[in-house]
Amino acid sequence: MKSADGQRWQVRAQRPIAYDVIKAPGLFDPANDLLMSFGNPRGRRFVAVDGNVDRLHGERIRGYFRQRGVEARIAVFPGGEEHKNIESLQELVRALDAFPIHRRDEPILAIGGGVLTDVVAFVAASYRRGVPHIKVPTTLMGYIDAALGIKAGINFNANKNRLGAFEPPQAVLLDAGFLPTLPRRHLVNGVCEIIKLAVIRDAALFERLERDGARGVATCFSEPAGEAILDGAIGGMLEELVPNLHEEELARRVDFGHTFSYGLETLHEHRLLHGEAVLLDVLVSTCIAQARGLLSASEADRIFALVEALDAGLDYGVLDAEVMWTSLLDRIKHRNGMQRVPMPSGIGRCVFLNDITRAELDAAVPALHARTKANHESALEC
Repeated sequence: MKSADGQRWQVRAQRPIAYDVIKAPGLFDPANDLLMSFGNPRGRRFVAVDGNVDRLHGERIRGYFRQRGVEARIAVFPGGEEHKNIESLQELVRALDAFPIHRRDEPILAIGGGVLTDVVAFVAASYRRGVPHIKVPTTLMGYIDAALGIKAGINFNANKNRLGAFEPPQAVLLDAGFLPTLPRRHLVNGVCEIIKLAVIRDAALFERLERDGARGVATCFSEPAGEAILDGAIGGMLEELVPNLHEEELARRVDFGHTFSYGLETLHEHRLLHGEAVLLDVLVSTCIAQARGLLSASEADRIFALVEALDAGLDYGVLDAEVMWTSLLDRIKHRNGMQRVPMPSGIGRCVFLNDITRAELDAAVPALHARTKANHESALEC
């Protein structure tokens, strides 16, 4: 539209976003039509598969396409945070460019954990300025968190997710059949994100974790009580993400656990999984919140008791107030000049702080060490 003075034109447009998150048991049963119902059901598919998934499930995935007569190019991605970089992205793009797909009706398939789905979504956002993609998360972290939103990206210049885009998938397909093949540590890694969500926004989910969380981990969430935990986490995460998909509002409850953890995770990428770093952040934040009077002693005790009951196996030796303070300073830039740190004001409730001091962080780290030491000694006495 041209302005009244004839000196400028204004462009306004909206891109609608709509995608389904679908529970999809038996997704790679050759008789299951769901995966190929997106796009041309007889078209080709470029399939990025995490290396561990390929080792455990690769033959079944290849057999699915073979038995359905679908020409598929399987690109095995090494996985792991250390491969969430521009070199890995370029390798995927080279493989994709050597197997050209239609721009609109042959979606890229991403089968793997959160690292893989993030990288593939960035490829989809970039290749030919945007091609469709479908996420099939195979880790608990991806299932309840990483694959659900529209953020895509890679690490760059020793910074997490520094390059990226917002790119909605055509669909997110959740096959819980992948979960029983996860190592326990990776299963608990996803639980760490569920704890985060429960502490900051969902007291009922927190109570479910207290009651059924340990059993859920032991059974890979295959029983009704465990499935209810996963459904509650997915529903809660989507309720947070959907009204703010492009992060126009920078005060986000789901950023809880993602303030102090960034530097720790980057510095110790071979020692810490993402969820573990997030949970360490949650516990440091719990100490700060209790010291400020936002959390009662009994509420803080419940949070620490839950972490103990779920046997998260956290490496408290990585805690470093200097690294964590530097992370907070970086988050201030990311959050447009303010801390905007989500902090529990009770289990299931949240406030945002903009005045956390270095002294508070310096006090929280030894307080956390003292509490975990006391818990350990108490367990030994029992």
